[in-house]
Amino acid sequence: MAANTSIFLIGPMGAGKSAVGRKLAGVLDFEFADSDEEIEARTGVDIPFIFDKEGEDGFRAREAKVIDDLTRLNSRVLATGGGSAMEPESRAQMAARGLVVYLHASVEQQLERTRKGRERPLLRDGKPQQVLEKLMAIRDPQYREIADIIIETDGRQVSSVVREIEKKLAELSDA
Repeated sequence: MAANTSIFLIGPMGAGKSAVGRKLAGVLDFEFADSDEEIEARTGVDIPFIFDKEGEDGFRAREAKVIDDLTRLNSRVLATGGGSAMEPESRAQMAARGLVVYLHASVEQQLERTRKGRERPLLRDGKPQQVLEKLMAIRDPQYREIADIIIETDGRQVSSVVREIEKKLAELSDA
C-alpha cells in the first residue's frame, strides 16, 4: 500500500465505520472524513431532514457527489454511509481510488448498536430487524464486490478492529 493511498470504510449502519475510521486515521496520521458528516456540513441540515424533504433518492444523489469528491483525496480514511455502495459508480470510484475495508456486522449486532439512535431514517418506519435484514441481503454483495479487506466487528472494541486493519494493511504492503 502506498503511503498516500486512502482507505474507504464501507459496511452497514452500526458496523463502527465512524469510530474505527477516526481511530485508524489517528494511527496512520491520515486525515479523517465521514461522508454523512460532509453531507450535513454542505447542506447545513441533518440527514433525517434531507430524507424528509428530498426522499432517499435525493439523499443518495448528494451522497454520490460527496463520495466522488472525497475519494479523490489522498492520505485519508473515509467512513462512508451504509448505503454508499448502492450506486455502481460510487463502488467503482472507491475500488479504483483507494483501499476498501468492509466492516461486517451481523444484523443482531446492528440492532444492538442502532437501537437508541434516532438519526437513522431507514429505521424510523416498520420493524428495525426486518429493515436491517432486507438491507443486508441487498448490500452485503455490493460491499463484498469491492472489498480489499473484510473485518468482522461483532462484539469487538474499536481498538481491536483498528489493530486488525493495521495488520492486514502491513500484510498487503509486504505482498
